[in-house]
Amino acid sequence: MKTNNSKKIFQESQNYLVGGVNSPVRSFKGVGGQALVMQKGLRSKFTDVDNNEYTDYCLSWGALILGHANRNVVLAAKKTAERGFSFGTTTQAEVEMAEHVAQCVPSIELVRFVNSGTEATMSAIRLARGFTGRDIVVKFDGCYHGHFDDLLTVAGSGVAELAESSSKGIPHKHIENTISLPFNDTEKVKAVIEENKDKIACVILEPVAGNMGVIPGTKEFLQILRDVTQKHGIVLIFDEIMTGFRTSSGCVQSDYGIIPDMTCLGKIISSGFPIGAYGGRKDIMECLAPLGSVYQAGTFSGNPVVMKAGLAGLKQLNDQVHAKLNQKCENFANELNALFVEQGVDAHLAHYKSMMSLRFRKEPVLNYKDAQDAQGHERYKELFHFLLNRGIYLPPADLEAFFVSTVHSKKDLAELSDALKEYFTGLR
Repeated sequence: MKTNNSKKIFQESQNYLVGGVNSPVRSFKGVGGQALVMQKGLRSKFTDVDNNEYTDYCLSWGALILGHANRNVVLAAKKTAERGFSFGTTTQAEVEMAEHVAQCVPSIELVRFVNSGTEATMSAIRLARGFTGRDIVVKFDGCYHGHFDDLLTVAGSGVAELAESSSKGIPHKHIENTISLPFNDTEKVKAVIEENKDKIACVILEPVAGNMGVIPGTKEFLQILRDVTQKHGIVLIFDEIMTGFRTSSGCVQSDYGIIPDMTCLGKIISSGFPIGAYGGRKDIMECLAPLGSVYQAGTFSGNPVVMKAGLAGLKQLNDQVHAKLNQKCENFANELNALFVEQGVDAHLAHYKSMMSLRFRKEPVLNYKDAQDAQGHERYKELFHFLLNRGIYLPPADLEAFFVSTVHSKKDLAELSDALKEYFTGLR
């Protein structure tokens, strides 16, 4: 596989971009080798500047549930852009998008659009603090909610590559009101919340974690969180930026039947354009300006091109589409895990619907410590390049989830399955 053009462009990029990238994990620091520069994508494939084609299971970190360059999304974006990119005023497009989101997501009565997932979680927490008049935020080890100062402690994902569990440049005062607890530990969370019940503004979590690999919250864990926060007037926030509209149109909260007070969304709702959103109960959301005294604003929030493109994508998702995608992934995971058991391979494929991650041990993974213990480290680096040389692209980071889209074919998944079988049985 020739990567001369990628190498040349990436070397040049380092003269102008920090580390040659605009997001750290793109540098391939976690897996080594030559970082790739992409030029185009269509359906389940994308192509680099050396014209190498890959079946893409990163999918812009989960955003592209319909694959690359979906025709309806492209047409919606093009038609809207021809009428103007941005107005700094309300447009009908954002009203239509808000109506669709509110009709689909059980917890959302009112919604506010922003431009990134980090903006969504940051703003949701500010709103929860303003609504409750309390300061403390409870999060969970390994759950990543963007690079917001108050939450960048014991985070998963690319942050795990840092020498520290947090980031330099964050004053201690920003995290002194943040408590990070073990994921899926019902006793610990009950005890901590009861002890600090009058100080806690909100609890935020990914109901199905994806930034320490795929770890579903147990039904008991999520139900206890719902019960104890409701009991003490604490705002429960589900970060469904990764899971929102991927598992179903009602998101994970609908799958579990456990409804939070607020929900953060992103990725899929814009079909690949920059977006974030947070919404929830009317009495909470009405504390936002211009109705209330919690301030948040953004010039490009609700951008018409993004709204129209996103809505064109969301309107293609329904119960039948999700059921077909989820079943395709269930069959794939079951087949691969059955082979791992049969062959005695010290690994398993963790999955929730169309979100997946490889674990380099047989035992289940329930929290961040388990996820760290199940990392492949050098084996994942080797696996990443083994697959890359076969035209298969997984996320260039050990702790990330990978994703399947509606346009991944049986042939695509068979090629991935065969390659994984070859690698893992060869290791054994």
